[in-house]
Amino acid sequence: MRRPFSHLATVAATAAGTAAVLVATALLGGLPAAGGAAGSKDRGAQELGDPDYGVCRGTDPRCYHDWGDFDPAKGYRILVYSRTAGPRHANLGPALGPGLDPPLASANVAQNALVAMGKANGFGVDWTEDVAQLATPQQLFRYNAVVFLSTTRDALDDAAQTSLRQYIRGGGGFVGIHNAFGTEYNWPWYEGLLGGANYYDHGPAQPGTVQTLDHKDVSTAALPARWDFSDEWYNLVPFPSRVRFLATVDESSLPNGVRGSQGHPGHGDFHPVAWCQYYDGGRAWLTTLGHDAKAYTDDGGAFAGAPSFQRLVLGGIESAMGMKPFCR
Repeated sequence: MRRPFSHLATVAATAAGTAAVLVATALLGGLPAAGGAAGSKDRGAQELGDPDYGVCRGTDPRCYHDWGDFDPAKGYRILVYSRTAGPRHANLGPALGPGLDPPLASANVAQNALVAMGKANGFGVDWTEDVAQLATPQQLFRYNAVVFLSTTRDALDDAAQTSLRQYIRGGGGFVGIHNAFGTEYNWPWYEGLLGGANYYDHGPAQPGTVQTLDHKDVSTAALPARWDFSDEWYNLVPFPSRVRFLATVDESSLPNGVRGSQGHPGHGDFHPVAWCQYYDGGRAWLTTLGHDAKAYTDDGGAFAGAPSFQRLVLGGIESAMGMKPFCR
């Protein structure tokens, strides 16, 4: 199925031209034509599907279950889960020990960054790579959001899968960062949680320009319209659907191109890198960004775009927790 325009987006395009298409589709959760306008030299990947996951999902707040499982008076807390059952990103450092909040080494850069982010912004952070810490919904309901931080492959067992689904259905928050998209490939419900998207491949890690689409959202309100960043620029199959797009990468800014290691040609004129949605009762905020360890550090400006990336992630976490307005 080709990614369709919504009727309202089509009207906007007729009235105001190509720029209105991006604005209208981002705000409505609609999808632009795959890879760009007809006749463009590079239309990007085509016919990437629009799966139906059998749950209420999208940008309508009525999909959210406000069942009283979270009390703001008790404060806000997240669980950072970084278990890897396959390739491990260097930003995670060495594998963590069992249990909750095992010792972190300095090389556990990404985990340390989220712990520091919580301390600086008024929310608690626990961390683990022990799947037993996700074994029951009751364990997860202690957290306003669960963050999958560059997890890989089959990072959950059956009990944890059931627990995560019940947690989300009870109004829980989910944040997926970078290789959360390379996790639980064969579980359709999880693919839907990611926005109906999955990692397929990527081209060379390289600098590029991120374009902020929607400055109304908490996660993007403080970001420049365009900002430099370096990443792997994930190519996606399926393509995210029924979501609010927050940021894209300008493929023309990538000096080494976007063609992936398994032949994906890139997404052409519309290559999203961050979005949000309501899903099966819960909130989900997603970004494919976050490959390089330096993106999580304060290195005096040596890694372009690190502060913008960190503001993006912070806003995503705060909104998924319900600490700030979500997906607006």
